[in-house]
Amino acid sequence: MHSVLLVEDDEAIRAALHRALTERQYSVVAVGTAAEALRETAARPVDIVLLDLGLPDLDGAAALRMIRGVSEVPVIVVTARRGEASMVQLLNAGADDYVVKPFSAENLVARMNALLRRTSTSVMTGNGVINAGALRIDSLERSAWFRGERLELTRREFDLLVYLAERPNRVVSRRELSESVWGNNASDQTIDVHMSWLRRKLGETAADPRHLHTVRGIGVKLVVPA
Repeated sequence: MHSVLLVEDDEAIRAALHRALTERQYSVVAVGTAAEALRETAARPVDIVLLDLGLPDLDGAAALRMIRGVSEVPVIVVTARRGEASMVQLLNAGADDYVVKPFSAENLVARMNALLRRTSTSVMTGNGVINAGALRIDSLERSAWFRGERLELTRREFDLLVYLAERPNRVVSRRELSESVWGNNASDQTIDVHMSWLRRKLGETAADPRHLHTVRGIGVKLVVPA
């Protein structure tokens, strides 16, 4: 049974979603404010967060950034906002997916299940090893293998691969990569060149990606094939 933190201030919508998810065998904790959501996120692990943006105490986008400060839990934004710029901003802030109101319970549950399948395929073990499909990365020994073959990576290539593998199937902006992998000292071109080198070593290309995907206008992500 997967656990869900439902953050929705509208009592009728909250009750309807709670009922629909419970009927589908999810364990649901439902709250109506950003403050409650942050307390729940810090207090207990959950498998996925459904986050409404129109919260009474704090804008949902700000709440998302605060959740991302303490957890990598998958987050689906639930919003009435339809503008593409708003969606890009939310994805850059750390959202994994979004649904626009009104939506059906079937649509939402399908997105939840797809996201849970993707995020559960990359596992960080207690000894610093990341298993992501055919990729195996030892962050302590700074070594990586693909389909049983050792990858010869430069220091920066390794750092980039680890950063993406720790966030499987999540779109990571180039700005985030520049700040976190390069210490805020990389241009988009530098990042693209390193992505190209990594793709070559994984036997793929930008035109035919399998693991390393570019999301135009947003960033890049490491996809773990089923």
